Amino acid sequence: MITTIVGAQWGDEGKGGVVDLFGGDVDVVARYQGGDNAGHTVVEGGEEYKLSLVPSGAVRGMTGVLGNGCVINPGTLFDEIDALEERGLEPDVRLAKRAHVIMPYHRALDGIEEDVKSEDDKEVGTTGRGIGPTYEDKAGRRGVRVADLLDPELLRERLEYAIPQKRALYEDVYGGDAGDEFDVDAVFEEYREYGERIVENDMAVDAGDYLTERAEAGANVMLEGAQGTSLDIDHGNYPYVTSSTPTAGGGAVGTGLSPGLVGDGEVVGIVKAYLSRVGSGPMPTELGGVEGDTPGYGEQGSGTNEELATYIREEGGEYGTVTGRPRRVGWLDVPMLRHAARVNGFTGFALNHLDVLAGLDEVKVGHAYELDGETTHTVPATTERWADCEPVFKTFDGWEEFDSGLVAVEGYDALPLEARQYVEYLEGELDAPVYALGVGPAREETVVRYNPFDA
Repeated sequence: MITTIVGAQWGDEGKGGVVDLFGGDVDVVARYQGGDNAGHTVVEGGEEYKLSLVPSGAVRGMTGVLGNGCVINPGTLFDEIDALEERGLEPDVRLAKRAHVIMPYHRALDGIEEDVKSEDDKEVGTTGRGIGPTYEDKAGRRGVRVADLLDPELLRERLEYAIPQKRALYEDVYGGDAGDEFDVDAVFEEYREYGERIVENDMAVDAGDYLTERAEAGANVMLEGAQGTSLDIDHGNYPYVTSSTPTAGGGAVGTGLSPGLVGDGEVVGIVKAYLSRVGSGPMPTELGGVEGDTPGYGEQGSGTNEELATYIREEGGEYGTVTGRPRRVGWLDVPMLRHAARVNGFTGFALNHLDVLAGLDEVKVGHAYELDGETTHTVPATTERWADCEPVFKTFDGWEEFDSGLVAVEGYDALPLEARQYVEYLEGELDAPVYALGVGPAREETVVRYNPFDA
């Protein structure tokens, strides 16, 4: 059985928690794209684990695979593995030999390119982790892959070809002062040692073969996308996107599993009960704003709905797992969700952070947009047109605060009526059932209505 977990919004919906929730029935969790720019937090036994590269199933003892669609920073990977081992865990992580490797020069270029763009107000809001430049080299056929780390001669050959080009770009085009990250010998020694550790721990696999064999042998396999649908390079709000494909189609491409195997399983969309994002770009239902991210926003605290925005941000802990940056927050954007449901083909979805909205007098959703005097129910194809959209709000009565632990035990009917009306509205709009409801941060604070691995 294969189940794909997809972010329905901007990637901070709580995917890691859902992967962990169903983890008791899963044998293998495979990340199929992204890198260490994608943070996820898992709460297990009262302990909080913040991960950015290790698949979130590691805290439940599942085998984790970083597929060929991922870009891997070995330093981050081994730091996370070491930290988990220090806390008594034994993470089993496998790396696709075809996955590309983030090099020191990628991170340096990411930072200086974003600095240059910011001078013209064209920055995308990257995390500076080298994700984009690594994917650029992958497409440009000059990348370094995990398999290259296992062969020192081949690794040096790759670096001697790539690094002089990167140094010239950094110094001659961007005016940077190149350091050890552009030194062939220094980079070679660091990454040769990473390759030795990969070999010693028998971590490298042909991901397609490995995952197909496990699935055909009866293993339950979960595919975990990083980021979310609106950050997809093809289906997101370009250019404010990531460099890969977080949507369900990336599950096949980024793992080597056949589209038939992936499509024959479940696709579970993860939705946050309100909207949040890090970085710039349109956000029609935004409340307040974040200095430096919200287009046209002035000094922090100057937004018209700032008090409500601050309340939701604080109640929901809306700060980036990797960067610590405050997230922009707003009411739920339903046209965005309709777009996500169509692109991914959700068989069901999980709705998280329902508790954050408890206690408000009223809760709104952006039900549709007004654009050029007409009503539209989905996201325009271009970012510029999306920025022209005005939300058409639908208002719900707020629901009282509730005991999340009690609701998780007693089930869906224990939720306040108003909260259930909110949930059922979303089921109708997305034409898919809610599989799970996050009513608190811990796994035990979740109402599970359907487990896809029980089918």
